[in-house]
Amino acid sequence: MSSARQVGGSRYLYDSFDAAAARIEANERVAEERWSGLEYRLRQIEVMLERLERRLWLAVYGVAGMVLATGARALLEAAAQ
Repeated sequence: MSSARQVGGSRYLYDSFDAAAARIEANERVAEERWSGLEYRLRQIEVMLERLERRLWLAVYGVAGMVLATGARALLEAAAQ
């Protein structure tokens, strides 16, 4: 009887299907996709933080420049009087 089953048909009809292994593989693929999505978002956040940091330093230098310019102007006005 076993020789009659092996004679014809597809091997997928007789091979057992390992549902647990398929579920684990699917979960691993989902986890990999989620991880790659997370890495992508983290790279975007890092780029945005770098741009924000540049803007903040520009503002700090601008304020320092204004303070120095105001001090220099006050010194020049005091020396002119």
